[in-house]
Amino acid sequence: CHNLALNLQLSRSSIDNPIYTRRGSQFVLGCKITPPWSAMMHITDAQFAEMNTNERYKMIEYYKLKASGKVFTPLTPDGKLVLMARAEFGFLGNYNPYTKSPFESFYMGGDGMSSYTSYSTEYIAMRGYSSGSLTPYDNNTGRNMGYVYDKYTLELRYPICLEQSATIWVHGFLEAGNCFADIKDYNPFDLKRSAGLGVRVFLPMFGLMGIDWGWGFDAINGDKSMGGSQFHFVLGQEL
Repeated sequence: CHNLALNLQLSRSSIDNPIYTRRGSQFVLGCKITPPWSAMMHITDAQFAEMNTNERYKMIEYYKLKASGKVFTPLTPDGKLVLMARAEFGFLGNYNPYTKSPFESFYMGGDGMSSYTSYSTEYIAMRGYSSGSLTPYDNNTGRNMGYVYDKYTLELRYPICLEQSATIWVHGFLEAGNCFADIKDYNPFDLKRSAGLGVRVFLPMFGLMGIDWGWGFDAINGDKSMGGSQFHFVLGQEL
């Protein structure tokens, strides 16, 4: 398969510190677009029906839209106690229902690092739930069908150490989000909720490390049981 795409991103940042941020905001709006190969090649529905998988996805086509924003607000005069509010949205669309891309979809749940798929999947962390558990699947093919997601986070942070040699802080969080198979199924109020505690350590030689404990309050896809107790490890990225 060939994935030829144009990736554009517009961002704005006014944060005061990239490690332990006390005030400011970050906003990112991005899109990733491939040419509409099937329209350019004038392929008919009858021709699509005769194609095998290799032929149908030889040239991947899609458009991918993402938006995210973070706002940091100090709650004490010394600026140590900080509230971080974050919102994210992603949508993977298609020009043609016959060529709906199996690549570039969203894999939501867990720490966003511990699982692997062969479909160039984008991992979306969601604490309080196991890895990939919020991702819808096609029961016939077993294929990841995460084409739309949203996620909202409130995180209260307090530093233990703000030295140059090490930055350490603890936090509590409330999180909500979900992943959907189609934009027609998208419901901004259908959210899986979680809460928990965590710690972060930034060492110049090793980067960002940490651990979170989260509790998922809602039933996961295809299961009547809630997410329950989950531990998530962090290495090199923020959840």
